[in-house]
Amino acid sequence: MSQKAQIGVTGLAVMGRNLARNFARHGHTVAVHNRSYGRTKELVEEFGHEGTFLPAETAEDFVQSLERPRRVVIMVKAGPATDAVIDEFAPLLEEGDMLIDAGNAHFADTRRREAALKAKGLHFVGMGVSGGEEGALHGPSIMPGGPKESYDALGPLLEDISAKVDGEPCCTHVGPDGAGHFVKMVHNGIEYADMQLIAEAYDLLRQVGGLSPTEIATTFGEWNEGRLGSYLIEITAEVLKQNDAATGKPFVDIVLDQAEQKGTGRWTVQAALDLGVPVSGIAESVFARALSGGADVRKAAADAGLPGPSAGAEHVGGDLRADVEQALFASKIVAYAQGFQQIQAASKEYDWSIDPGAMAKIWRAGCIIRAKFLDFIKQAYDKNESLTTLLVDDYFLDAVSGAQDAWRRVVVTAAQQGIPAPGFASALAYYDGLRAKRLPAALIQGQRDFFGAHTYHRIDRDGSFHTLWATDDRAEVDA
Repeated sequence: MSQKAQIGVTGLAVMGRNLARNFARHGHTVAVHNRSYGRTKELVEEFGHEGTFLPAETAEDFVQSLERPRRVVIMVKAGPATDAVIDEFAPLLEEGDMLIDAGNAHFADTRRREAALKAKGLHFVGMGVSGGEEGALHGPSIMPGGPKESYDALGPLLEDISAKVDGEPCCTHVGPDGAGHFVKMVHNGIEYADMQLIAEAYDLLRQVGGLSPTEIATTFGEWNEGRLGSYLIEITAEVLKQNDAATGKPFVDIVLDQAEQKGTGRWTVQAALDLGVPVSGIAESVFARALSGGADVRKAAADAGLPGPSAGAEHVGGDLRADVEQALFASKIVAYAQGFQQIQAASKEYDWSIDPGAMAKIWRAGCIIRAKFLDFIKQAYDKNESLTTLLVDDYFLDAVSGAQDAWRRVVVTAAQQGIPAPGFASALAYYDGLRAKRLPAALIQGQRDFFGAHTYHRIDRDGSFHTLWATDDRAEVDA
């Protein structure tokens, strides 16, 4: 075969197909392959006019159609399917060639695969891709990890097809081995939190404010023009405007209230627990989806008639819409602050040297959590690359401080009226936990020492101590 492709894509479901089309539209010759050749033929027949595709029926033909170093993008279901594709293609590749996993893989799997392939002289790139099928086609946010030398050969192609902000690509080398997939995982965790907060804002405006979905859509449309401007706010307004063709009712009223999930939110929380990082806002959003999906438990509670407040209280002390906007913005800041803290903790744990400001930069377009205030996050880390939490940056400190009275009113109103708002409440509790001069954890340490001799530290001198709780004098001893 005389003509060679600069890059190849195997796995031509919607995301893989659209990535291949994106490369072709940008002038790159793209080798395409799928387990069933019919899907490969369909792609070329339907979209061959968009660029140059080299269809391959076998893995061997696919590999031979690629220029060196070979760049093989894998876009199949995460887990065993990815391992199967790697096992099929790795023996066909040569030293210096690269396999690029563009699926939502768990970062621990990526680390395992990278180490195994490195021993064979192959580069493995775990690459987060955000933006859904439209982003894959028109310009996603791309988060590649793996060896830095692989990015030298791969990066220019990825930057070419990525989303752009003022000409800057939403793509950068994140860090070694599993760094790219870790950052994508946390991106998705923040996405979970953001969506839950938006849903709580909608619920309060409807149940407390008595607004219709159309009126709330107008409110979200207005918010999208201000500091809350983001993709998720924008599409929320569109969803709330929609009426069901069959019934004429608001679309949101005919959809079953059981939110599904694919696992990246759970992974984010599990990884945070392992790292000892409190991502309570993300965790509450994952638990809220789990609660919504627990149909049997919810039915049992309804059948038992679990009582709510004796009488609903009015929202007191401020305009509800203005207060909810403040609570939403402040809680959103907390979610992002927790996510970025988790990225920094993992970077330290795994020696990844991730630049958090660069992550904010590549999330400004193409991805699901793209938002106006990511510019301020980037600026915060540009000013202080070792920033411990976004909440102490001047912009975010002022924003959260200015919002806190309204935020508290919203949480109180939700509690008084029996409306679940775990996202708002947990974000506020996290904020209050950070600003507290002293936490009740001292009592917990006393309890742990009492029943398990786990020891404690004192505020007035160094060392570890244990109280002999079972003795009459309860003497304190060095531990």
